[in-house]
Amino acid sequence: MGEELMTSDKSRLKKVSSVLVSQPKPAGDKSPYFNLAEKYNIKIDFRPFIQIDPVDAKEFRKQKVDILSHSAVIFTSRNAVDHFFRLAKENKVEIPADMKYFCISEQTSNYLQKYIVIRKRKIFTGSRTAADLIEVLKKHKNEKYIFPCSNIRKNDIPDFLKNNGYEYSEAIIYETVASDLSDLADVNYDVIAFFSPSGINSLLVNFPDFKQNNTRIAAFGPTTAKAVKDAGLILDIQAPLPNAPSMTGALELYIKEANGV
Repeated sequence: MGEELMTSDKSRLKKVSSVLVSQPKPAGDKSPYFNLAEKYNIKIDFRPFIQIDPVDAKEFRKQKVDILSHSAVIFTSRNAVDHFFRLAKENKVEIPADMKYFCISEQTSNYLQKYIVIRKRKIFTGSRTAADLIEVLKKHKNEKYIFPCSNIRKNDIPDFLKNNGYEYSEAIIYETVASDLSDLADVNYDVIAFFSPSGINSLLVNFPDFKQNNTRIAAFGPTTAKAVKDAGLILDIQAPLPNAPSMTGALELYIKEANGV
């Protein structure tokens, strides 16, 4: 079962005692990662490899994007929601009650209630992916959209809007930058788990001479996997898989085989 999970180089199939997850530590005491650590008696640490830096009001104004000249907002993350409403407040812009919101997922649309009364607004929600949201956007071609995003973002939604003649403005409202990981210079983990190309970039920004050696690399999603390979690194563990839809599931399959459990 583990065959499809890892590199064909069996010499890299070594025991796992420690894992570094390149994300913030989960809140509370319930997480599949904690269960994994306990079940296989391994150490799992958490450390965000990227951080979000806000674009300030002055920088935002330089983009010459007038929020109030748009009739709809596209949100693909909770970060975008937070920074959009922060910038509106900093620029003393009151978002009109008839503004429409197009959200990539139910989780993102529910998060809007932090800033607006949801039941009084027009909110349209995709199932989970950008492709799902694009299907929703196809039914609303006459809106004038604002797409608040990071300096690093996927192309699918803006490409769709542009190629299909939609009226839209893109606004960079926060920046995704590498965290300072210098304190990890002399710390070694058996496995490092990555979730975005930005995480791989952060590793190389912090450690330009990084030698992978026996460190196994796990990647979630095809774009992260590609970033690993493009960086000349070996991808040992890939997620999701049909039999392991989560990162913890993919890690468990690998650990079971590598640790002979």
